[in-house]
Amino acid sequence: MQGQPAHPAARTGRTRRPGGDAVRLRHHPQSGGGRMTALTTPAGQFRLRLVRPEDLPLITEWMNDPAVDAFWELAGPPSVTERHVRAQLDGDGRSVPQLGLLNGEPISYWEVYRVEQDRLAAYYPVEPGDIGLHLLLGPARSRGRGLGAVLLAAMAEHLLRTSPRVVAEPDVRNTPSVRAFARAGFTSTGEIELPEKRAALMMRERST
Repeated sequence: MQGQPAHPAARTGRTRRPGGDAVRLRHHPQSGGGRMTALTTPAGQFRLRLVRPEDLPLITEWMNDPAVDAFWELAGPPSVTERHVRAQLDGDGRSVPQLGLLNGEPISYWEVYRVEQDRLAAYYPVEPGDIGLHLLLGPARSRGRGLGAVLLAAMAEHLLRTSPRVVAEPDVRNTPSVRAFARAGFTSTGEIELPEKRAALMMRERST
């Protein structure tokens, strides 16, 4: 499942997922002054941290998987991935690239971005604090078994503690991605025509 990008967030606590599964959120210090987000999910212990230079070979390998390249369009030498990730790392924080580890294994690449500062804001009535989300499940063995939905649900719960809505715009052709967002509690609000794709605009709002 690939929640592909449309362009080249945190508090501690405990909340409940639909169905009663607990998601416990906490943060651990990282080298360099960063923070690691830890979430307990039905699939195991999930941790997110800022992408590091040493992660680029692995992310490049994932990007060169044809199933990933069909939607991310970042296949090629390591310099292609590096430029994409570096633009975010060296930016002003409007988009944050993160590596996701499940039970200690690197398994996913995430981009969390502020919609108000992204081109997506021109395609729907954005609200202050809306957060956009992209997900790439890297290893092929991690796809097609519901893991994407589990991680997306946990991540949405995490982000919704400080943001009113989480927004995604998967390619309408990417049926597994659209289905995973739906299973994670996102609601389709229609389709939008972006320059490089027709996307399903999907949202999950904070519970009142």
